[in-house]
Amino acid sequence: MADQYQRNINYMRISITDLCNMRCLYCMPENGIQKKPHDALLSFEDIVSIVKASVPLGINKLRITGGEPLVRKGIIDLIGSLSEIEGINEIAMTTNGSLLTDMAEPLKKAGLTRFNISIDSLKEDRYREITRGGELKDVLSGIEKALSLDMKPIKLNTVMIGGYNEEELEDFAQLTYDKLIDVRFIELMPVGEASQWAKSKFVSNETLKKRLGLLHPLKGIAGSPARYYQLPGAKGKIGFINPISDHFCSECNRIRLTSDGKLKPCLHSNTEIDLLPMLRTNPDSIAEVLAAAIEAKPERHMLNQENAIYSSRNMCQIGG
Repeated sequence: MADQYQRNINYMRISITDLCNMRCLYCMPENGIQKKPHDALLSFEDIVSIVKASVPLGINKLRITGGEPLVRKGIIDLIGSLSEIEGINEIAMTTNGSLLTDMAEPLKKAGLTRFNISIDSLKEDRYREITRGGELKDVLSGIEKALSLDMKPIKLNTVMIGGYNEEELEDFAQLTYDKLIDVRFIELMPVGEASQWAKSKFVSNETLKKRLGLLHPLKGIAGSPARYYQLPGAKGKIGFINPISDHFCSECNRIRLTSDGKLKPCLHSNTEIDLLPMLRTNPDSIAEVLAAAIEAKPERHMLNQENAIYSSRNMCQIGG
């Protein structure tokens, strides 16, 4: 379905939990967040119903996010149910990778098609600092497991934070030489937990691109926020996602669903439509509400405007 700016909206990102087994600096408060009661969250049956209602509107691609989606019990069954919906062509997942060693294979068997793995440092101590306690070895093991299952390309999402990990640029780029891994550098966004300090730690992707030197530009992927390049002789690609310095809103093809049932036409807007009451009282109205939300998508975010109003939710609550 096309929105009012003639963008084809075919992609739904679904956060199934706002809980996580890490506490990344820009994503979640140090003490975590309060666990919501069960009846305040979308059940897996609710999620399947919403997806089924979205398919006739043109949604054919899903991404499961969190928080950390693998901490929610029953995730394998959910993937299996979603993969059986006629019209859904791809089910991807964004994860911190720490639980993939044991779960990657059953996820693939259930119908998951691809992983994006968030990893902001290749140094154990720094990784532990950024994630407030995460173990890098668990994530690296999960990446190797995903690669062994031929779920390629594996995409690594890396947020560069000034004063923390920016000197690791070349180390991350090196990963693309030996394996079919795409490394994507995502600019730090002033959202939720990071809204007060993101500007002071911001590193533009243009700066990173210049540091890497000789990069061969690749043809863009429709609907992808990343601009892809390749180092000479590399197997994988390097992507730059620039929500601040060069927004990609004109090509946005997605809507978002939070774990507590809020439909968000735009990641960076506080506009939300609460689907939970409708699911309980008038489920037949969901398709109409989805269509209205797609039609109402804003033309662009205002993150780089002088007096921007940032999303009031933490990143863990909206799934990135």
